[in-house]
Amino acid sequence: MIDLRSDTVTLPSAAMREAILHAELGDDVFGEDPTVNRLEHRAAERVGKEAGLLVVSGTMGNLVSILTHCGRGVEVILGDMCHTFLYEAGGIAALGGIHPRTIPNQPDGTLRLEDIEAAIRPGNVHFPRTRLVCLENTHNRCSGAPLTVEYTAQVVALAHGRGLGVHLDGARLFHAAAALGVDVKELTEGADSLSFCLSKGLAAPVGSVVCGSKDFIAEARRTRKVVGGGMRQAGIIAAAGIVALDQMIDRIPEDHDNAARLAAGIARIDGLSIDPARVQTNIVYFDVAREKMSPDELVKRLTARGVRVLSTGPTRLRAVTHYGISAGDIDQALQALSEAMRA
Repeated sequence: MIDLRSDTVTLPSAAMREAILHAELGDDVFGEDPTVNRLEHRAAERVGKEAGLLVVSGTMGNLVSILTHCGRGVEVILGDMCHTFLYEAGGIAALGGIHPRTIPNQPDGTLRLEDIEAAIRPGNVHFPRTRLVCLENTHNRCSGAPLTVEYTAQVVALAHGRGLGVHLDGARLFHAAAALGVDVKELTEGADSLSFCLSKGLAAPVGSVVCGSKDFIAEARRTRKVVGGGMRQAGIIAAAGIVALDQMIDRIPEDHDNAARLAAGIARIDGLSIDPARVQTNIVYFDVAREKMSPDELVKRLTARGVRVLSTGPTRLRAVTHYGISAGDIDQALQALSEAMRA
């Protein structure tokens, strides 16, 4: 089965399995797991922050970060297409009493600066207090678009100028750096906190890392405990994460090339619609443009032909390239797509 539903379906590499087997372990709640400590230090250093905190998922990373920044009854500005708003079960509101103020994501994943400015609440007793702006890089629902260094710096300057913090949901942050040809530290500069996934694109079996200042991470560690995230011998998770940071980042351009190959092939299939120019990283969105053919029906036909993709809307599907998917797999997937549309 060629599984293109998500880059979370990867299986750990042989090096990861070996690292898990031989991981040096201790009790992380006591701060005594040396493998966790190494991962947190290495992750923070890699993204240009003082400290890091291992969490079990990107959703927990965003939740812990926003809860640490914001108290009950305050407001966070974020995009109406962002992962935190759409796909994290309303956790910031349900668990933190934090009010999400959504503004439109542009097709390239950005939030217009004037929209951010207009969304900041005035100091009036009738309004919640604005405390935080959230960005997502790369932006999942906006075709995996990377936010540029220049744009991120503009948002940081605006937010800090108004006394607000900035949290960066960097689930696929290393994909953005690869696509833009920049050091990942340039994309994180000025952000007060960020999270990135070890299990999306970097192929670790589980885990994300929250990074920020030492003081912020100290508070975030307490927040992680509040939401039930205190872990014990978590080095078996961290060991694979260290391998992910050391071995999986440099191979990311291969996934981007395969995504571009897939997009170009889809553009040649009658009955499917895509703009290949929008595919800049490893996420490919495309549409069924044929009456009496639904995305769910196409998913069924593809599954029967050994290919899995994800239905995400009335006409839309998503395919994501990742570790374990080769150029040959992409060619087979395109053949299956072509047969499914002809059937």
